[in-house]
Amino acid sequence: MNTEELVLLATSIAKEVGTEIYRLRTAGVQVSDTKSSLNDIVTEADKIAERMIVERITQARPDDAIYGEEGTRQSGTSGITWVIDPIDGTVNYLYDLAAYCVSIAACVEDETAFEDGRRAVAAAVYNPKTGELFYATEGAGAFLNDERIFVSKDTPLNQALVATGFGYTAERRLEQIKLLSGVIAEIRDIRRIGTAAYDLCLLAAGRIDAYFEKGIKPWDWAAGALIAREAGAVLLGKTATELPGETMFIAGNELLALNLQELLAV
Repeated sequence: MNTEELVLLATSIAKEVGTEIYRLRTAGVQVSDTKSSLNDIVTEADKIAERMIVERITQARPDDAIYGEEGTRQSGTSGITWVIDPIDGTVNYLYDLAAYCVSIAACVEDETAFEDGRRAVAAAVYNPKTGELFYATEGAGAFLNDERIFVSKDTPLNQALVATGFGYTAERRLEQIKLLSGVIAEIRDIRRIGTAAYDLCLLAAGRIDAYFEKGIKPWDWAAGALIAREAGAVLLGKTATELPGETMFIAGNELLALNLQELLAV
């Protein structure tokens, strides 16, 4: 397995697809469907972007599996599964806010890493609105536009800027507000940006200090998790015996991640 080849493919596709969704956004956004609630939207651009990603991966690596947010479930025989989110931050995309991205990760099976039983070995996250290309390969560090990036190191909990997110159903949002109420008084402030993949990249670049969220899916975390980990982040689940994933995803430098895990263990 050549992770350098995988990341080159991921970055190339992410930039190509990002350029296309940016072009489509300038022409206007059409909401084509909803999923878990009326707030959980799918645009035509989401569908076009996922088709583009699948076509490019299949052309380059026909034996790989693909698992996409918008329904792609393509089996493979190579041991590599591409976990993709064509537009992470679709509501931001709808409103033309500068926080949406294409997220692409090449993953291998690993039941010890995350709840879904995979870990990324190469990943790219591209924000076409800002021109930021985040990428990483396992063991080789994380980068933003070819510059090495690192998580913040020494920020204490009471000075930490922490990102989180909310789900789309009223029930999930009430759960997340309850979790947030146990954290907000202990930290500097909260940021709710609206895209988990980008949150994890901002963490990797030291622009936020930590991140937590309940309810995110593999396509939300796969690429961003590798980028954050290669930048020095520790990734935790709800407790010391649980893996990070949909139940709870916590990320930050080791001390902050452990501090948040203690606050969130309710």
